[in-house]
Amino acid sequence: MRGEAESQGLLTLGVEEEYLLVDAVEPRAVEAVEEVFDLVPDDLRESVQHEFQRSQIETASPPQLELSGLYNALQRQRAGIAAAAAAAGARLVAVGAAPAIGPNTRVVDNPRYHRMRERFGDLAPGAGLCGMHVHVSIPDSETGVQILNHLRPWLPIFQAATANSPLAGGHDTGYSSWRSVMWERWPTVGPAPYLQSFEHYETLVADLEASGAMLDEGMLYWYARLAARYPTVEIRMGDVCPSLDDTLLLAALARALVSTLLNDVLDGKPAPDVPHPLLVAAHWRAAKDGLEGLNIDMATREPRPAWRLVRQLFDYVRPELDRHGDLEMATILMGRLRSHGTGAARQRAILSQQGTVADVVDWLARTTAGAAPR
Repeated sequence: MRGEAESQGLLTLGVEEEYLLVDAVEPRAVEAVEEVFDLVPDDLRESVQHEFQRSQIETASPPQLELSGLYNALQRQRAGIAAAAAAAGARLVAVGAAPAIGPNTRVVDNPRYHRMRERFGDLAPGAGLCGMHVHVSIPDSETGVQILNHLRPWLPIFQAATANSPLAGGHDTGYSSWRSVMWERWPTVGPAPYLQSFEHYETLVADLEASGAMLDEGMLYWYARLAARYPTVEIRMGDVCPSLDDTLLLAALARALVSTLLNDVLDGKPAPDVPHPLLVAAHWRAAKDGLEGLNIDMATREPRPAWRLVRQLFDYVRPELDRHGDLEMATILMGRLRSHGTGAARQRAILSQQGTVADVVDWLARTTAGAAPR
């Protein structure tokens, strides 16, 4: 796959999705991952993993050149694990944080997770936080570090577009992505710093491990990083999306953006000098408003409607969407997202129509398991 992509001058992409497991009837999370894992179809085993807590499960798609291939892989994974969850007396839900009141769930019985629990204590109470990570191929690590620098100003609007966790503990938190707020308690979560080189990147990783702020490179939770196991840039600050439409759109935009920025790096264009505090503020705004409010235009440093910034991103990467064959599909999916809003907006719409948290979880479970039309 990588050789084929390189021969065509194209980038591959893949997606990791984390899901919550909830009771078959009630909206509370349940410790069902072992039962679900045992029932996952054999042909999906290699793409399914445990997550940190026993009420979570994770998938990883194979790298893909075509958006249709990514859609098919994600659809098979969601349908297969949803069926396994149903057989285990649970439901698979794509949501950033547990919407309903329920007991804290235990950590998966894994030595690394136990060490994390011992080191970091109660940083991850509840049922777990579920995100989406998009991997885009890069030619080498040195180039990847420069792409990370260029990515920094764009990631708040990606975060806003994935907002899918307005509810927690049975009520509206006032945030579109409560997961983001809870996630930021970990010491290595946040925007990546401006990096001088791959050597600088490696030095920071080693220093953070030595400080005790992380056990290993896998705990480098910057909003974009170099993947430890794959030759990719990993964009990882978003909530998991309820529908594959949204996941597919954001994956396409991520690949087109990385490809656009790769051209800038190869042309020797310097990355924008964006102050770290302004990035933090923009990510907070993304968690608060999602796409239904404002975010910060990094070029002017002024608040603007978040939807206008998404449109600006789309127009900026349009040539690479077209070159990768994604423009038509991405245009359709942008229209759908504009019409129905983020996952957070749709959850609130259910509540505004005299719905309950249980109704929200029912909708999330149906949307997660069903293959939304492309």
